[in-house]
Amino acid sequence: MSGGDMAKPLLGHQSMEGDPSITPAAGRTIGVLGSGDFARSLAIRLVCSGFKVVVGSRNPKRKAGLFPSAAEVTFQADAVKKTDVIFVAVFREHYSTLCDLADVLVGKILVDVSNNTEINHHKESNAEYLASLFPACTVVKGFNMVSAWTLQSGARDGNKQVLICSNNQEAKRTVAEIAQVMGFTPVDMGCMSSACEIENIPLRLLPAWKIPIFLALGLFLCFFTYNLIRQVIHPYIREQKNKLYKIPIEVVNTTLPCVAYVMLSLVYLPGVLAACSQLYYGTKYRRFPDWLDQWLQHRKQIGLLSFFCAALHAVYSLCLPMRRSHRYQLIETAVKQAVEKKMNIWVEEEVWRMEIYISVGIIALGLLSLLAITSLPSIANSLNWREFSFIQSTLGFIALVISTLHTLTYGWSRAFDENQYKFYLPPTYTLTLLVPCTVILAKVIFSLPCIQQRLLRIRRGWEKGRYVKFVLPSATGEYSSGETSSNV
Repeated sequence: MSGGDMAKPLLGHQSMEGDPSITPAAGRTIGVLGSGDFARSLAIRLVCSGFKVVVGSRNPKRKAGLFPSAAEVTFQADAVKKTDVIFVAVFREHYSTLCDLADVLVGKILVDVSNNTEINHHKESNAEYLASLFPACTVVKGFNMVSAWTLQSGARDGNKQVLICSNNQEAKRTVAEIAQVMGFTPVDMGCMSSACEIENIPLRLLPAWKIPIFLALGLFLCFFTYNLIRQVIHPYIREQKNKLYKIPIEVVNTTLPCVAYVMLSLVYLPGVLAACSQLYYGTKYRRFPDWLDQWLQHRKQIGLLSFFCAALHAVYSLCLPMRRSHRYQLIETAVKQAVEKKMNIWVEEEVWRMEIYISVGIIALGLLSLLAITSLPSIANSLNWREFSFIQSTLGFIALVISTLHTLTYGWSRAFDENQYKFYLPPTYTLTLLVPCTVILAKVIFSLPCIQQRLLRIRRGWEKGRYVKFVLPSATGEYSSGETSSNV
């Protein structure tokens, strides 16, 4: 299995794929204690990978039909005697039922695959608790992050990593060997103290998405309130017109593109701030502030939320003509024109504005779709670094520029119309232009040769004020060394 087929290993931990100490294990006998869904899927995967499987159950006759015919289903004590590696696929509260097997489990390798229902629900991890019940056994934590469905269908796409930890290095190698034969990528997480961390990982609900989601919700509430004041409250106070019907569709549809546009600009703003920091300090080795580090790490999630809002905006826009209120307004406009005997209502400027506005918007949405697709691990792994950088950086910036043109075309000359300023508040799209235009202006400035070259040198290791050694030939032909500042 090549390294390009897997997701990037966790930082600070070592992938065991390609380890010369790991040798093929197909053909050996593996035991499974338990008869639930995970145990059944595990047995199927082991059999398909060429292992001999012995399943231990308290009621083997009743459970035999649930497992593949190639797997032997017998009593727990008999299953334990036939193998040295046993997957314990039972819940923590049922570990005590295995105490009767303590004598036959001596010297065996127990692979704990269990999870908790809450993060840090117990003081010690399930694997540590199992090790305390069977001190004569070697316990290995692993396979708890692999779902039953993944076991049955095989390790295709997605995350193929199997996190493994144990206090016994030889036992870890044995389990890693089994995982690799099954088509997964074993990752050594160290000693048994890491078991608690491994068990907490499947229980975390979108840990990298919390800040971006709260950011998107905050922007949505701000723009929604702003549009509500302009489109609903203002006509009610000034003209006593009831515009509450606009809230479900029109106000939301005006808010979504604002959130999508600002979120897209926030993907590239931290890169601008990082470049400014490097230019100011003249080095790439100075650590960024924590808030900027966090911002840089959440750019992928922010970009995907931007695409989500943009896609919703497109759907809402397509639904605008379907509203009953829109039909009433069309009929009302037609009646007024008939009464006023207006035969030609064609406005060339408005026609061109809407044609350009829609066309540019479709292009922007298409580019955002491309950015979202290439951020998926299965797609990103098929691209080299140059291709990925071109799509995410260059095409992403082009998407921001086109989105800006989309917004400017929507505003057209209405930004200078005093009737557009409700309660002296400017139109919403003028507010959304502040951050994106700042990013675009900064990118243009950074593209100037004098600044671009300096930034490129810094990112290649040059530092302001650093002294470097040089060697010059003397008059006698010998070489003498000296020092000079690297910023000369």
